[in-house]
Amino acid sequence: MTGFVPRPANAVVGEARPHEAASLHVTGRALYTDDVAARTPGLLHAHPVQAPHAHARITRLDPAPAYDVPGVVRVLTAADVPGVNDAGTKHDEPLFPDEVMFHGHAVAWVLADDLESARLGALAVEVDYEPLPSIIELTDAIARESFQGARPRLERGDVDAGFAASSHLFEGEIEFAGQEHFYLETHASLASIDDDGQVFVQCSTQHPTETQEIVAHVLGLASHQVTVQCLRMGGGFGGKEMQPHGFAAIAALGARLTGRPVRVRLTRQQDMTMSGKRHGFHATWKVGFDDGGRLQALEATLTSDGGWSLDLSEPVLSRALCHVDNAYWIPHIAVDGRIARTHKTSQTAFRGFGGPQGMLVIEDILGRCAPALGIAADELRRRNFYADDQPTPYGQPVRNAARLDRAWQQVLDTSDFAQRRADIERHNAQNPHSKRGLAITPVKFGISFNFTSFNQGGALVHVYKDGSVLINHGGTEMGQGLHTKMLQVAATALGLPIDRVRLAPTRTDKVPNTSATAASSGADLNGAAVKDACEQILARLAPVRERLGADVAWPDLVRQAYFDRIQLWAAGFYRTEGLSWDVSTMTGSPFKYFAYGVAAAEVEVDGFAGAYRVTRVDIVHDVGDSLSPLVDIGQIEGGFVQGVGWLTLEDLRWDSSDGPSRGRLATQSASTYKLPSLSEMPADLRVALLEHAAEDDAAVYGSKAVGEPPLMLAFAVREALREAVGAFGPDGITVELASPATPEAVYWAIQAAKGQG
Repeated sequence: MTGFVPRPANAVVGEARPHEAASLHVTGRALYTDDVAARTPGLLHAHPVQAPHAHARITRLDPAPAYDVPGVVRVLTAADVPGVNDAGTKHDEPLFPDEVMFHGHAVAWVLADDLESARLGALAVEVDYEPLPSIIELTDAIARESFQGARPRLERGDVDAGFAASSHLFEGEIEFAGQEHFYLETHASLASIDDDGQVFVQCSTQHPTETQEIVAHVLGLASHQVTVQCLRMGGGFGGKEMQPHGFAAIAALGARLTGRPVRVRLTRQQDMTMSGKRHGFHATWKVGFDDGGRLQALEATLTSDGGWSLDLSEPVLSRALCHVDNAYWIPHIAVDGRIARTHKTSQTAFRGFGGPQGMLVIEDILGRCAPALGIAADELRRRNFYADDQPTPYGQPVRNAARLDRAWQQVLDTSDFAQRRADIERHNAQNPHSKRGLAITPVKFGISFNFTSFNQGGALVHVYKDGSVLINHGGTEMGQGLHTKMLQVAATALGLPIDRVRLAPTRTDKVPNTSATAASSGADLNGAAVKDACEQILARLAPVRERLGADVAWPDLVRQAYFDRIQLWAAGFYRTEGLSWDVSTMTGSPFKYFAYGVAAAEVEVDGFAGAYRVTRVDIVHDVGDSLSPLVDIGQIEGGFVQGVGWLTLEDLRWDSSDGPSRGRLATQSASTYKLPSLSEMPADLRVALLEHAAEDDAAVYGSKAVGEPPLMLAFAVREALREAVGAFGPDGITVELASPATPEAVYWAIQAAKGQG
């Protein structure tokens, strides 16, 4: 295929190199947006005026009292917007609302010489509200038919015929929570205006181009009058794909009106109460199996909690539907999707982008049904794996499915799965108050944006007369190591040591019209674009090299090319070929390839309290022929732990009482929102990359994406908890496990299991 190119003998890709900014991170010398703001003279600080209602109409807003606070310079309201008063791409997110849609909604912003003055000024702004009825719970939204956006349906075959041919039918429902991104760096933007009126925004954003577009339309400007730069982010996880735009627009509007640079940097509490999260979901399902335990039909309805506006809820839902099959062939399937409208923050992208939610549905089904079928859960899963070229429910053939079988078998072998299961059975028989569980689960995750047009990347490569190289690409660095990989790609393509290559910050005036660094496609798209630019330069240098001799030194080659007036810079471009997607019919081939992974997890559960610990995890993950193995292993470890947090610990709670705090996020700090820490890490974590895994369909040197797929490896922990809980009851019982499976939830599941005795 076009993507696979054998690596040269001296390739820098494939080397286990540390993150390119690792030393800067650990020494504190790495600069982030707010560090730049702190060094900016004449800076104004912005603070939001947050509404104390989940849903209310604003009847009066008087900014005048704020000007009595020393240091207050300007109060921003809707009347100040010269362009479009909207921060969303769907035009359903007023930057300054006249109707409050969630508790903590910003209705105005105060600019002051220092942050404390801005805070006091925000408290002084007088706002009168007319409270309106609100919907907080997802199930309440379903009951009241409060929906928004498209309602897609994914369908193949005839589910009624599939159920009729099934020997075993089961029905159920599940509701599972969202997740707070809790990136280390909260939302931050710094805007300034130059002497020509050009707007320069430094922003912690995964999508600089879209930030540029939103800022431009709020200010009533053309895009070429706005430049957005992302130096680096202290984490993103999808939370900075759409959500930064409004904050950047506030900073830019303030700078435009005052002529001074303006800083917006949210506190942790503000970030948690004002920005979106992973979508919580509710699902109802019916499934059929034959006598051999093979899936015959699935009918389901998936409802996501979109919050108050659409944001990215529609594509998130589409991806959830496209991943409801995970790694399993289901001949007959019909899945409906819908987006609930609730009075919460507008929920947004989060690592996996709906894929984890869809996959959790089928994994929960198999975990529940295995005991009733009398089949071990691991055997039930493997029995239903895709075979090569079987089509997904949306019509795309599954290629290289044998990779999943290889990874599965590798985990079984290296984890000593069979022997450990026998040991666990002995332990459980001998210990009435402590039970262990061992589970193994697969991951099949599609790589590419569902929206075909986003699958393009650009890069700019400069070779200077001394032979040094500067690269710029459209992707953003959020700690995931993208810049490290791009340096390795450029060095490999040009045949240079990596220290001859430097990377410049991501800017919209260097590489325009970029896609978000999301969908696990950052290295694929931008790496291929960097490689393309390098190859253009090498092609121009080829006649010079031929004239001077193959062994000519690089600096001499470049210098001579300059004297020969040969262009020593190039703009690279890449578009993913072979993709198609019809959102109206939910059919096509939206993914370039599938990433595979397998995890086996062992847990031990205390029957008295429901407390548990993860004792061992074995992972084999398919990253193709890795561009940067050390970076990839770090991503696998981090993604897995983040998934464990979502499934077992992180419990978002909104106040659903009828009192004055209705709709308030109750878990708005690290003291009330439990995050994974060292104590939750597996005592024994073993991560291996699938061997001999160069991918013909990959984009860059046989590599595959790694950002999102590892998160779903955490299903193994949840299923191991199910196994352990089941051991407290009689053989063959079905265990229903809440998500997140907190110790409290596990305790109640144990009581339910014992009650079946």
